[in-house]
Amino acid sequence: MAKSPTKKPAPKRQNKQKAPPAPKRSLLRRLASLLATGFISLGVLWAGLFLLLAPEMPNTADLWQVKKSPGITVLAADGGVLEQRGAFSGVLIDVSQMPPHLPRAVIATEDRRFYQHFGMDIIGFGRAMLANFQAGRVVQGGSTISQQLAKNLFLTPDRTVMRKIRELMLSLWLEARLTKDDILTLYLNRVYLGAGAYGVEAAAQRYFGKSARQVNLQEAAMLAGLLKAPSRYAPTNDLNLSRDRAAQVLLNMVAAGYIDDKQAAAARKAPARLAQQSRTTSSRYFVDWVEERLPLLIGNRDEDVIVLSTFDPRLQRLAEASLDRLLAREGKRRDVEQGAVIMLGHRGAVRVMVGGRSYAGSQFNRAVQAQRQPGSAFKPFVFLAGLESGLRPDTVMRDSPVTVEDWTPGNFSNKYLGDITLHKALAQSINTVTLKVAEKAGQNRVIDTARRLGITSPISPHPSNSLGVSEVSLIELTAAYAPFANGGQAVIPHGILEVRTRDGSVIYRRDDSDMGQVVAPAYLDSMNGMLREVVTEGTGRAAALADRPVAGKTGTSQNYRDAWFIGYSADFVTGVWLGNDNDSPTKRVTGGQLPAVLWQDIMAQASKGLPVRAIPRATATTAVARTERPPAPAPEGEGLNIKRFVEGIAGILADLPYKPLPPEEFENRDTD
Repeated sequence: MAKSPTKKPAPKRQNKQKAPPAPKRSLLRRLASLLATGFISLGVLWAGLFLLLAPEMPNTADLWQVKKSPGITVLAADGGVLEQRGAFSGVLIDVSQMPPHLPRAVIATEDRRFYQHFGMDIIGFGRAMLANFQAGRVVQGGSTISQQLAKNLFLTPDRTVMRKIRELMLSLWLEARLTKDDILTLYLNRVYLGAGAYGVEAAAQRYFGKSARQVNLQEAAMLAGLLKAPSRYAPTNDLNLSRDRAAQVLLNMVAAGYIDDKQAAAARKAPARLAQQSRTTSSRYFVDWVEERLPLLIGNRDEDVIVLSTFDPRLQRLAEASLDRLLAREGKRRDVEQGAVIMLGHRGAVRVMVGGRSYAGSQFNRAVQAQRQPGSAFKPFVFLAGLESGLRPDTVMRDSPVTVEDWTPGNFSNKYLGDITLHKALAQSINTVTLKVAEKAGQNRVIDTARRLGITSPISPHPSNSLGVSEVSLIELTAAYAPFANGGQAVIPHGILEVRTRDGSVIYRRDDSDMGQVVAPAYLDSMNGMLREVVTEGTGRAAALADRPVAGKTGTSQNYRDAWFIGYSADFVTGVWLGNDNDSPTKRVTGGQLPAVLWQDIMAQASKGLPVRAIPRATATTAVARTERPPAPAPEGEGLNIKRFVEGIAGILADLPYKPLPPEEFENRDTD
């Protein structure tokens, strides 16, 4: 029987699946969707920001109306130019009128792709972000010239995200409405370039005494270099630093292809030079002080003004040189880093103002802004109050321990002299007798006396104030000695005699009317005799002049932090201060040492060639000879009382907050 054939098992049935879509096509589709969503979101955000900021968009027609701050020319007492500040020409110079190397120097340094970008330099921004990220701090900026112009024109310098967004939007707005040359023209005519100069025209006039149309390659590089830090790189501040910065700008121009290596080397070999009138000394302390007070006298005006000042450049140079010599010789050895000098005429005209060792190193004016303890230099007001309360120079008091309100001062020598006259006590700066005089007169009388003579800073009513613990400025303390020198008349320290417009119209003239008698004739001669004895026989002997009489008082604050000498002759009232900015002690420097030596050096040179005269004595009708300026009538329509009030406000410094120490923290003895 035949076998049936064997059946093969049926193959297993496999489930069929659809092939997956191509992965590249899916990824591209998703990416396109994300990009579309991102662009839509960005567009919505941008539209929202535009709607938010659009109302603040300015009118382009207003951009070409240069609203400049008034130019100020400050003249010395002899008519020479001390300094010019502000934009004087008011002329907007088109970039096409400038030598090509000026805008090229700026572009090479500030925005090399200026003519290629649309207001924001994406490449530069990315590079700056990377550099800042790597450094962990801001080391580069990514702002274009368009963004800088937008900030200068419309925004504040606040470092906020919203300000940066507005800056970017405004820069795009400028790019859409102006040509590149228009933007560059506006930028170069408005940017701040140091020393009070806004725009390349004012800066070129300020530094080089010429128009921006005429600057050479070296000068253009110096101007472009100022943009990074105008105050720091200003050639009037540090000429060598400014030249170093200009050399870097020249290298930038080589890298950008604007000049070749040979041209750059030639320019570096003959760097830009300042015009003679641009060279500055510490007169800038004085000019800063004058500029600050000018609006109080003339208000806010749009036109350029010329200020005739009281400043004497010759005396200023003498004082600066004397301070430099002293600090170079003794500063390191005695731990004294800084000093200040004020010299006044008898009626309060500021002849000299040395605000520190170097204006380039520090613009803080120690003659005006610093508040320090005067120590024994405050004592003349105590003794004047004593005379007014019935004491006499020959009144005898006992130099012995004294305690007032649980406070017991001692003398510098730690010795007591027993019975002593007041004039000897002031000459030797005896603390115990000074306190007894203050108690006899009363603390309120002492404070009133100091106020009457010109001390405007807060004064503590504590008994220790009789030894000078309440802080004062050098200018107010020096001015408060002027009544002793001028026959008893009050003064306000002032630096402005006259202000006129450039066409010659006088808009302010100082009134020379007397401020009034603040020291009665009965006491003035006594005070002059006592302060004269300080120099002839007392703590101020180092200040004596060989050929003429002088008077004054030494002062040293607690722990030898501040050392003073304030004194006067028949010609000048001069105050000097030595110390340290950080309030650290000196190496036992007292007012009778370095300050008296410095004062003597300055006054000896300042007095050369002047006739020898006695210090004015007081009479019942004392009137100071008006040698500082011939009297002139007040401007028409301005009353005398208002005038004197305004001048008083301009001359008096704002009071600083006073924080009195508790009695137990006062030193037990004054060091002078």
